[in-house]
Amino acid sequence: MKISLAAAIGLLALTVTEAVKVNPLPAPRTINWATSGPVKVDNNFKIVGPKHDILSKAYVRHANLIKKERWVPQTWEKPIPEFPPFPQLSKRADGEDEPVEALGKKATLKTVNVVVEDLKADLQHGVDESYTLDITAAGKGTLKAKTVWGALNGLQTLNQIIISDGRDLVIEQPVHIEDAPKYPHRGVMYDTSRNFFPLPSLKRQIDALAYSKLNIFHWHITDTQSWPVEIKKHPQMIKDAYSPREVYTQKDIKELIRYGRERGVRVYPEVDMPGHSALGWAQVDPKAVTCADSWWDNDGWTHHSAVQPNPGQLDIAYPGTYPLIKDVYSELANVFTDDLFHVGFDELQRYCYNYSSYSMDWFKNNPGKGYSDFAQMYVDQALPIFRDRPGRRLVMWEDSVLSHDFAANSIPKDVIMQSWNNGVANIKALAKSGYDIIVSSADFFYLDCGHGGYVTNDPRYNVNEPPELPKAIQKAFDENPSAYSPTTVNYGGAGASWCAPYKSWQRIYNYDFTAGLTEAEAKHVIGGEAAMWSEQADETVIDSKVWPRAAALAENLWSGNRGADGYKRTTLLSARIQDFRERLVSRGVLAAPLVPKYCLKNPHHCDLFRNQTALGK
Repeated sequence: MKISLAAAIGLLALTVTEAVKVNPLPAPRTINWATSGPVKVDNNFKIVGPKHDILSKAYVRHANLIKKERWVPQTWEKPIPEFPPFPQLSKRADGEDEPVEALGKKATLKTVNVVVEDLKADLQHGVDESYTLDITAAGKGTLKAKTVWGALNGLQTLNQIIISDGRDLVIEQPVHIEDAPKYPHRGVMYDTSRNFFPLPSLKRQIDALAYSKLNIFHWHITDTQSWPVEIKKHPQMIKDAYSPREVYTQKDIKELIRYGRERGVRVYPEVDMPGHSALGWAQVDPKAVTCADSWWDNDGWTHHSAVQPNPGQLDIAYPGTYPLIKDVYSELANVFTDDLFHVGFDELQRYCYNYSSYSMDWFKNNPGKGYSDFAQMYVDQALPIFRDRPGRRLVMWEDSVLSHDFAANSIPKDVIMQSWNNGVANIKALAKSGYDIIVSSADFFYLDCGHGGYVTNDPRYNVNEPPELPKAIQKAFDENPSAYSPTTVNYGGAGASWCAPYKSWQRIYNYDFTAGLTEAEAKHVIGGEAAMWSEQADETVIDSKVWPRAAALAENLWSGNRGADGYKRTTLLSARIQDFRERLVSRGVLAAPLVPKYCLKNPHHCDLFRNQTALGK
């Protein structure tokens, strides 16, 4: 029997041996392949280890996935091909793979033994997620981890490196892996208020998060547009769900937490307040919400009450607001088991409080005080409610301390700040102030961007020609037309997507979010989240909007975007993320295609530059 050279050994530039097709995504911190040849995996292969509720299910789940999937790599890393010099048209040298004899009989891997030191460590921030994985030429497999959660990461690596050679399951070479995440907080934020996502679609997201070793499902569960979450003390709040079918019961929440926990994914909530708060809250006490009945834009932005429809903020000067906050927070804090709880604090609009007599009275009674003092008044009353138990860490959007017109005067340094504006500049400012940071910079990590605007009756789209320029400027550009292209929102512009352009996987992967930070400042960055705001997303498109782009984030946060030589390894991720996308689709996650299939079949033929170090260090 003969098989092709590619099918027998493959090629991979990520390793010294260049001997395998498949390397895991995210790339392990250390991976060393041997050269002695494939290790056959027995058809009755199994994973064994300590008896444990979560691990025992994982042994069966991963073994079944491997045997059912029998993955045949769809693309893999190869050296960039040689092309004839211009203008020569002679036949190219990179022809078909040469046939070689099939490899002889080798040892068979029948069992992978899992060894875990601490079976009781909880799935919380900072838990040890490291593991080592050894597959020997003699067919012995051992996975060692400090905790259950590290073992789950190791199993994800195992299921990626076992492939089919067209006949048998194999691991292409014996391998030794030592692995641990660079950052402890790695995930995606899902907004389920602007559009509702049924529970099965959210479970599918958790599957994909786990496949890529992302460990955070940040659940932005409420916003102004709807209130989809059950609060038993105030059952009337879900009257502001989109429909009775579009509600998350507390049973649903617990089920999603359980599902995530079994896969090493933490589910933590965000109840956005005091901004982005209208529906739901007003069902309990209309006075707790202000400006909900205003026109959000005021047709000129001069006195806008919201950054998008529909308006509404909690009236932080109304005394009755705080007992309601306590009711909602206390109930959800007892449902969600994670130590993190996100309490919002973004995009507060000053003009919204012009509609509140309580707020206007506060300013009258506190002459000389401004909106920072007003915000601090809220913080001083709300923080004691949120500090409900030891170990709880709050998360807020960075606006709470960096907003130019509505930041509080003082927020404790143990509150984690989620940064979404101004890239590294804001990250550095927060770190310099002593805050721990979750990076979600909109210019790099917002997955909803670049699809145009969604507000209707928008005359900015009624532009069919480039705008006219003043004569002096027009003359200058006539002389050098390549220097300028006049744009409007609808003509060559961003199409009213405030955070355009679309954030490609390469943009996400190449983001150096600690650039310019001192070593001490960089230690305050605990990780990052891609943000999937759902104004233009629901269950029908969520897979393709998040995946496989979030896999680029996963590797950036797990092992970084540079190789040991200091060069960006984006070009080496190309084949792995393309193959990972195909694998996601085969597992039921409808991830978007990244390239024409030609590019999968011909690695590096679609590169913009032949120089494989073009991105530099």
